[in-house]
Amino acid sequence: MFLRARPVEFEAFKPIVVLNENDAEDIGVKALDRVIVSANKKKVIAIVNISQRMIPVGEIGLYRSVQEELMVNFGDKIKVVASETPESLLFIRKKMAGRILTKREIKRIIEDVVAGTLSAVEITSFVTSLYNHEMTTGEVAALSMAMATTGKTLHLRNRKIFDKHSIGGVPGDKTSMLLVPTVAAAGLTIPKTSSRSITSPAGTADRVECLCPVDLKMPEIKRVVEKTNGCLVWGGAVDLAPADDIFIQIEYPLSIDPLLLPSVMSKKKAVNAGYVVIDIPTGRAVKTKSIEEAQELGSKFIDLGKRLGIKVECVSTFAEQPIGYGIGPALEAREALKTALTGRGPEDLIEKVAHLASVLFDFAHMRNSKKKALEFIRSGKTGKKLLQIIDSQGGNPRIRPEDIPVGDKVMRVKSTVSGKIFWFNNASIAQIAKIAGAPKDKGAGVVLHKKLNDRVRKGETLFEIYAEKVYKLNRALKASRELNIMGIGKDYEMVLAEIPREEEHKYFILER
Repeated sequence: MFLRARPVEFEAFKPIVVLNENDAEDIGVKALDRVIVSANKKKVIAIVNISQRMIPVGEIGLYRSVQEELMVNFGDKIKVVASETPESLLFIRKKMAGRILTKREIKRIIEDVVAGTLSAVEITSFVTSLYNHEMTTGEVAALSMAMATTGKTLHLRNRKIFDKHSIGGVPGDKTSMLLVPTVAAAGLTIPKTSSRSITSPAGTADRVECLCPVDLKMPEIKRVVEKTNGCLVWGGAVDLAPADDIFIQIEYPLSIDPLLLPSVMSKKKAVNAGYVVIDIPTGRAVKTKSIEEAQELGSKFIDLGKRLGIKVECVSTFAEQPIGYGIGPALEAREALKTALTGRGPEDLIEKVAHLASVLFDFAHMRNSKKKALEFIRSGKTGKKLLQIIDSQGGNPRIRPEDIPVGDKVMRVKSTVSGKIFWFNNASIAQIAKIAGAPKDKGAGVVLHKKLNDRVRKGETLFEIYAEKVYKLNRALKASRELNIMGIGKDYEMVLAEIPREEEHKYFILER
């Protein structure tokens, strides 16, 4: 059947067309079936939506990606025929039944996910089947490799590639902003691709974007890395393991994360990393709540790395409080830049960076690795390299912390009692920063004035809330009064809480 093109201003991560229900009946398809649409010697397999009124009989609504692929305009003739069910759907049903998939079957599923020939319902079925039945180590390795090879890859000649990843969940974790220039300053190559925030007040790409552009394409990344040994860029701009971004859209609303290992390791494989350190934050308010859980997860990463030809070491890091003091893109960028330029900053941030960098230095057989990492930070070599990376990525090489704008709407939250800080609720702190506007409003967030074991006097400031809009500041201030943020008590106080108490809010953290 031939239909006339009607472009519609909708976008999706897969090809979609809209048919009038009468035309759909004539073609023999229903909603979520597939059709092959062709024009100008080009062909696209698209998911079908049905409309009674939006699209007249004889026309076909084309989502923007389909229109651009076919290179058609309003009124052009489009050939439309029903498409066969993708073979990958048979393999998804196989996994739904709890059976083990082969490498070929996994690769076919990922190829169809990336091509957009599977509907959201079908992809959701695949993700939930992985959650319900889990995967063998072989399946995880095959999935990681398939995800890596269906996107772009980074090739740098005659260079050993080092990399780092954090499982996430800790507010204020601007570690990568210091680790990358520290490792690069030592002469090692570290092309760091990072995500924007998924559920946190800031992702690494959000923080770095306050200093320089992060949406670099592959040729630009190669240029920056060849000049500086490192980069800090947004992975979404370079199409690395593109299936992962599609899976995340399914995982987040379901609050599940069955693809954690292949998600992380496929991206490391895509940049041809040979040596990777995995940061596993460990604490009550993050994914990994005990050393035992961290060891179990770490062993899985190490085993998967062996199967992919990547040497992996995992580090369980303290996650009972935010890293540093600033939480939110601009506030964290300020803190990271100041630490890099002066060689002085929050001790927990510097200690974490130095330890993770020492693991990569050990891979490179550098002696006194942690001491050397600290020397790079304290001497200002880290800061010098960070400015070089900022310059190479198109930023201002003379930028200073005070040049980074933050929200001009500020409110201080003061303590109503005297005592000592015994605990923090990371989820509550992150929630306040997000209510204040982070990460969309880059200048929004929270600045802590106190950390664990610090003394507090009644009336003393505990933290400040920054916002770019008054109504968001008021909402964040209200939330700060309602959420459990930190515990303040006297030394040796044995009673921490009385039960029953108000139900504690739980937040799903998904960081890639």
